[in-house]
Order: sequence, then structure tokens, then C-alpha cells
Amino acid sequence: MNPRMKIGLFGGSFDPIHHGHLILARDAMEQLGLEKVIFIPANVSPHKLDHPPAPAHARCEMVAAAIAGEPGLEMDSCEVDREGVSFAVDTVRLMIQRHPATDFFYFIGEDNLNALPTWKDIEELRRLAPFVVLARGGTPANHGFPVVTRHIDISSTDIRKRIARGLSVRYLLPDKTCEIIQRLGLYRNERL
Repeated sequence: MNPRMKIGLFGGSFDPIHHGHLILARDAMEQLGLEKVIFIPANVSPHKLDHPPAPAHARCEMVAAAIAGEPGLEMDSCEVDREGVSFAVDTVRLMIQRHPATDFFYFIGEDNLNALPTWKDIEELRRLAPFVVLARGGTPANHGFPVVTRHIDISSTDIRKRIARGLSVRYLLPDKTCEIIQRLGLYRNERL
């Protein structure tokens, strides 16, 4: 009998993807014994409707460039391809259809824990793919989910604001991601 695969699903806006995302994905892979982590850029996040992200195709391009050549890291554009608002439960259902002999784990940022009760079909989602909290520091919460933690003081919001101010973002995100941001002129008009 073949053992079931273990895959982490890392959904998010990735607006833009940065080294914090990549470090935590690799840490989660190692700590949980995952065969791979799939990055899934959201088309439209239901919790960020008031702040439209960079175009979906650009965010997919940035994620693909950031993980190119990295063993065990992949990207899937299923939420962008599906269009409309992206819901984690719909994505997990799709992944289970595609890979029925797999145990999935859904990564959630520590900053999203308070909003979990508002997520679409949250109880079903919890049954289909246990949550793993990715924490970049701060005080640990008592939520009962496994936690992968590393103190990383990098955020997509800060990166966007630095670009809007004309400041360097070098070393905060992969060079290939920086090149895409520059080529496409992203975040220059970010609200400060």
C-alpha cells in the first residue's frame, strides 16, 4: 500500500510574494514532512475587497519567478483561472478531486486567525484540510492549530509602501520578483 502524499496549500494575495512567505513555506515543508507546498495566488480575496491587489497575472508571474528551481515548491493558478472571488474551500475541494490520495494542509497567516469564523464553509474546510498557522513573530495565540513560526519582519504592505516612496526593497523579496515589479511598474501609486 502506497502512503498518502502530504501537501501544503499556501493561498494568499502574494501582493507581492517576499522572502517571509518563502522561508515559512520551506520551514513548514521540513517540520511537517510535506512532499511539496503549492502556492495559490488568489484572484480576488474576499477579505481584501476594499484594496484591489496588483493584476492576478502579475502576481502569478511573481510567484512563479520566486519559486523557479526550488525543489518542492510549486504554483497553481486555479483561483485566478476560476475568476471571481477566491474561496479556500473551493480550492481545497478542487485539489482533493485532482489528488484523491493526498492529505492536504491549508496554511493561514497568524494575522488571519480572527477572521476564520467568516470564511465560507469554514467547518467543511477544517475537515478537508487541517489549518497550519504561519507565524512571523508576535505573541502566540491559543487556537489549537499547529504553528510554524519564525521571526520575520517583512510584509507585503511595507514592500508596497516602500516602492511607492521610491525606497529600495532589495533583500526583502527575490531579485526576479523585483525585476517583474519594476518592468510592470507595480505599486508606484500605492496609497501611503
